[in-house]
Amino acid sequence: FRMIDRSLGQRSKSVGYQYSEIFSALTMVYFCSGDHLEDITRLGYDLRLCPDSRIPSSDTIARGLKELAEENIVHTSDSGNSYAYNVCERVNGLLLDMLFRSGQLTGGQAVTLDFDHQFIETEKYDTQYSYKKARGYFPGVATVGGLIVGVENRDGNANVRFRQAETLQRIFNRLEERSITVAHFRADCGSFSEDIVRTVFGHALHFYIRASNCRSRLAELESYQGWKDVEINHVKMQVASFMFKEFMEDSHLRLVVQRTEVKPEEGEMDLFGKRYVYRAILTDNWEKSEEEVIRFYNARGASERNFDIQNNDFGWKHLPFSFMKENAVFLLVTAMAKNFFLYLVEKLSRKGVGGITPTSRMKRF
Repeated sequence: FRMIDRSLGQRSKSVGYQYSEIFSALTMVYFCSGDHLEDITRLGYDLRLCPDSRIPSSDTIARGLKELAEENIVHTSDSGNSYAYNVCERVNGLLLDMLFRSGQLTGGQAVTLDFDHQFIETEKYDTQYSYKKARGYFPGVATVGGLIVGVENRDGNANVRFRQAETLQRIFNRLEERSITVAHFRADCGSFSEDIVRTVFGHALHFYIRASNCRSRLAELESYQGWKDVEINHVKMQVASFMFKEFMEDSHLRLVVQRTEVKPEEGEMDLFGKRYVYRAILTDNWEKSEEEVIRFYNARGASERNFDIQNNDFGWKHLPFSFMKENAVFLLVTAMAKNFFLYLVEKLSRKGVGGITPTSRMKRF
């Protein structure tokens, strides 16, 4: 509580609620199986039974979160389209500081950082229509394992690569200011562009980014004869490494490629020989084998579980506000709640409480 109020300042000098009390009440909504901010109304009757408790109303929680909103930044693309982003720098910094306070992150630590975008379908006043065929927001989210370490909200119609390098630069800066080293960075093909790769290359010790398919590259892959057979997750495939030459040639980047044979349908005959599906990972790591690179990259799938948890356990499916900048604060505060939940269930699992394990979901808790 002291860290929250020290970081964000004193909200009230009289009997009003401080930001720490507002954050705590919002957290309790989800810890008591609520779905919406307004559920504090019915939950408050029980929560007020706790000694010395001060439970604000849903209107007070909403006002407190809105007070922390920062103005959007609007960028214009080369084609003349404008897209809004919300950095919410102050609350993003607090998100990390709270992880340090709980001991979930420590100075001098080397981490694996995953980055992805999560489309949140919602009908709000300023949401935009997305290629997902719905209106919503498209925040970029950085995670370390199950911990959320950065969130920046953005328009639902913005291309995921547009200005992503600046988002990543801010995330790297916050971590480095707190003496956290990014040993490995992983992202999908939404991060495959020269400006993004250059930014990541300048901060992470190693990176692994899914490369987009390219017709000119396909000819080289099909003519290559040095494929090695491996089996990963019960799938037989062939793998190989190539020098990456599309950009940053002086950086000695490596393209790890896997190909999987496409089997013809029963009764069909393939007149053109074997056909393959090719998938590639761009990396600067030449020490790992192709199989090790692929397995390590595939492990980022566990980080995508964070979106399911945030959507279903911490309110991301039910954003409370009409505007992006206010919902950006909500995304971050509920991310803090999720991080604290991981801290709590880890402590409870050590005590053997109620069959709780470090991977328990909110329903079991």
